[in-house]
Amino acid sequence: MKEHFEKVDVKSLPDNVFHLLDDQWMLITAGKKDSFNVMTAGWGSFGVLWDKPIATIFVRPHRHTLSYISKNDFFTLSFFTSQYRRILSYCGQHSGRSVDKIKETGLVTILTPSGNVTFEQARMVLECRKLYHDELKPDKFVVKEILHRTYPDKDYHNFFIGEIVDCYRINEII
Repeated sequence: MKEHFEKVDVKSLPDNVFHLLDDQWMLITAGKKDSFNVMTAGWGSFGVLWDKPIATIFVRPHRHTLSYISKNDFFTLSFFTSQYRRILSYCGQHSGRSVDKIKETGLVTILTPSGNVTFEQARMVLECRKLYHDELKPDKFVVKEILHRTYPDKDYHNFFIGEIVDCYRINEII
């Protein structure tokens, strides 16, 4: 990882998770250096499960990134300062099937020490090992209003629970 990133204990992060997801968004990236995809997400959760710090991400079935997450054991969650909002918006509105998001946005890919893809511009990166995968099931929704409002096309999210194995933060000194 670039020398300006430092490994930190995820429990020491001062970030408000609601602000991170709802207001700042994140890039979910999965795959290897030669073949990966990235998508923007504003939904997810963080917590502790199975005695591990975890992140849960949600991906609709039509997203190109889904196959990358499904095929790989790891994914990264990259967070940026507000100056990168346009880039995150672009990555959420365009598919990696039809455009090269990295080329179009100017993102610079770097690898974590474990070989997972993230971005030089990120201010924080969570590296996650996939633990569990399932699909949201319509018959399990208790509040049917959510089901009808969020899934009129019946494109229910897949969700992945990942153990946060490493956390990197940009070194503010640089």
